Amino acid sequence: MEHGGRVRWHRTRGRDELLDFSANINPYPPKIPWKPDPSVLKDYPDDRYETLKEVIGRTFGRDAAEVAVGNGSVELIRAFCSAVLGHGDTACIKPPTFAEYEMAVRLAGARCIADSNGASVRFLCNPNNPTGTLHTRPEILRILSDTADRGAYLFLDEAFIELSDPRQSLADASHENLFVLRSLTKSFAVPGIRFGYGLGTPELIERVETVRLPWTVNAFAESFAIEAFLHYDELERSREQIARERGWLCDGLAKIGLAYDPPSANYILVEVPMEAEVLVGRLLGHGVLVRDCRSFGLPRHIRVAVRTHAENRQLIEALGACLS
Repeated sequence: MEHGGRVRWHRTRGRDELLDFSANINPYPPKIPWKPDPSVLKDYPDDRYETLKEVIGRTFGRDAAEVAVGNGSVELIRAFCSAVLGHGDTACIKPPTFAEYEMAVRLAGARCIADSNGASVRFLCNPNNPTGTLHTRPEILRILSDTADRGAYLFLDEAFIELSDPRQSLADASHENLFVLRSLTKSFAVPGIRFGYGLGTPELIERVETVRLPWTVNAFAESFAIEAFLHYDELERSREQIARERGWLCDGLAKIGLAYDPPSANYILVEVPMEAEVLVGRLLGHGVLVRDCRSFGLPRHIRVAVRTHAENRQLIEALGACLS
């Protein structure tokens, strides 16, 4: 399974100075006044995570019983599939999108199809990774209604919506056929914490939590997450800064003749005039790491994160040099 954010792997192979545009992390995260307290390590975490779930529930106007937590969003994708899918079932996944959906479906013994007819689950990433396509809330509600009419679940991945347009979110919508996935990784720039959470009806959440391994959210991650949600509103400032830099980066890409999908979050899918693998290698020579999108089935595309202005300028300069 190929993912972005492999900068540490490259550094162990002698590339110390790398700008990582391969991982879609908030370049302007809220400042969280949190310091690890070693004393929490002497006890097991509360596997029910009652306090943590109450904090999340208050953030979205949901009851704590409507919240699932996990060691990153991937754990919850797999727990959800294990809970609701089995041999003979099918899940609708329309590529290109996050590859972990397909992996989780197959691990649950089910099959992936591109048509929602007959599927037990429809996966939808909003905004989509890697294209950046953003569906509006009314559009998602129509999809939910159609999915529910077929007796299926809508698995709605909103990992990037906090850095896009949270007005389009369904995090506040309780529906027996809906599971909403979220993550702190991208929005608070803490991929090392590994914390994801999901929202659904109490009945669905109980099924997901039953198959989740115990104590998967460690004490440091739990402590950080509780503090981060106290600063949740500060992500509005992040969105404003990202939107400004995204616009500048798009202008820069256009000036050097590169086409891109209309972006909505903190990353841009870029079409390139050569095999992506070749361009990725050239950019590494300039100290820049981008996401090779071959694993998405896009051999002539790269995905670049939106970073700070100085870093975005370096990316455009490196791309210009590699394409000239």
